[in-house]
Amino acid sequence: MKGPVRTVAPQRRWLRALAVSAVVLLCGCLAFLGGFAAFSTHVARLATPAEPRDADAIIVLTGGEKRLDAAFDLLRSGKGQRLLISGVNPSARVVDLQQATGGDPDLFACCVDIDRAALDTIGNAEESAKWVTSHAYGSVIVVTNNYHMPRSLLELKRLIGDTDLLPYPVVNTRLDGGEWVTNRDALRVLLTEYAKYLAAVVRGAFPRLGSQQAGMVEVTAPASAEMVQ
Repeated sequence: MKGPVRTVAPQRRWLRALAVSAVVLLCGCLAFLGGFAAFSTHVARLATPAEPRDADAIIVLTGGEKRLDAAFDLLRSGKGQRLLISGVNPSARVVDLQQATGGDPDLFACCVDIDRAALDTIGNAEESAKWVTSHAYGSVIVVTNNYHMPRSLLELKRLIGDTDLLPYPVVNTRLDGGEWVTNRDALRVLLTEYAKYLAAVVRGAFPRLGSQQAGMVEVTAPASAEMVQ
C-alpha cells in the first residue's frame, strides 16, 4: 500500500500546480482583455476640442496623419505662442515642412522649433520636456492622434508633471460607436498601442527597465492602419 501512495501524492501536487497555473493564466488573459476593452473605448471616445483652451505653447508629435495641420491651425489661431515639432526626420528640410503644412516662412522663423533627436515616444517626451523647461512654459497643448494620446501624456507627465498638459487628439475616423470592434485595422492599431501603453506603465513602475529600452526604436503602425489614427 505504501508504494501507490508515494506515486499518487506527487501526481496530485502536479495536477494542483497545473490547475493553479491555468487559473492564473486565465485571470491574466481576462485582465488583459478587460483592460484592452477599456483602453479602446476610452480612445474611441476622445474627440478634438471644438474650442481648445489657450496655452503658453504647442507640441506636436510627428508620425500620424493630419497632426502637423492641426498644430499649425492652433498656432495660427493664437492658441499658443510657440510650436515644437518633435520627432522630425533628420533628413527633412525646413522648406519641406513649410510646403507640407502650407506654412508661412515668417511664422516658421518666429514661432516654430524643430526637434530631430527624438526617435520614439520616449524621445518625444524627453525632448519636449527640455523645451518646455527651457522656456518655463506653464501650459502646453499636446497634439497627436487619439490612439497615441494616453501613452504620450503618460510619458510627458513623468517628466513635466507640474506643467498643465492640454490634450488635443486628432481623430481621422470616428470610432466612438464601437466600430473598432469589427474594424481589423483599428483592432491592430489599438492592440499594438495598448501593449506599448502597458509597457510604459511597467517601465514607470520599474525605472531600471527604462535604461534598457532607451536605445530601442519604436515600430510605427502600418500605413494601412492610418485610417484609425
